[in-house]
Amino acid sequence: MPDPVPTTPETLGRPVYFVRPHSVLQEQLLTELIRHEHEVAVLEDHTRVAALLRLHPDSIVFLNIDEGYKPAEWESLVTHLQKDAGSAKVRLGVLTYNDDPALSRKYLLELGLSAGFVKLSLGLNESTQTILKVLEANEAKGRRQYLRVRCRDNTGTFNIGFEGRHWQGTLVELSSSAMAGYFQTDPGLPGRALIGDLQLRLYGTLCPASALALGSRWQDDREVRYFLFDPKTPDATKERIRWFLRKTLQSNLEQEMAEIPS
Repeated sequence: MPDPVPTTPETLGRPVYFVRPHSVLQEQLLTELIRHEHEVAVLEDHTRVAALLRLHPDSIVFLNIDEGYKPAEWESLVTHLQKDAGSAKVRLGVLTYNDDPALSRKYLLELGLSAGFVKLSLGLNESTQTILKVLEANEAKGRRQYLRVRCRDNTGTFNIGFEGRHWQGTLVELSSSAMAGYFQTDPGLPGRALIGDLQLRLYGTLCPASALALGSRWQDDREVRYFLFDPKTPDATKERIRWFLRKTLQSNLEQEMAEIPS
């Protein structure tokens, strides 16, 4: 986790956005994609697709063409996005319950969507597996193994107990396997120290864990320390971390979009 890597889609992967996804699919799908270490978020306002793609030109975006626009309007939008220099690199796909072969040919052969035409099924598991295969084909995770999310605005804090003393810290970055943060007063932990008494506070909820101290690096005039979670971390803590990652990714996107004029 502490080692810097080039910030390219080939290394860090591509963010995945769903535009106005079907409500019946959204909850299970996003939870499962986070569990598979994908960076995902939702854009509910389909009229702001172009702004999203200009903001994240290396992303993968799935459009729910069953709602929002008329069929011809969706096709016109896709054509525009593919020709616009600001969004031409985005990998577009569509989601639909419509099983019309002509519609599939339109998007795959005529419009040439790189992220495919995903025919949804009534079985949520089948639809989720189909989307996972599409993401794998598009190398959505790049070469990284775990999803790492930057933490904003003190949404995540932690405390540790070590050698009879306790220290409070603020999370800077979190993944399902590791974390990074800084202390109000640095405890001067030795390298490879085992921290058996660790608590994360994620959006107000306490989660017990244990971790191995990996070292530190100066960042923004703070000494940021890195920790690797014990593989035996409780399942409830792992699920809460994934929930936090999803909520933070969604919050980050909404804040980014709010800063762009409508």
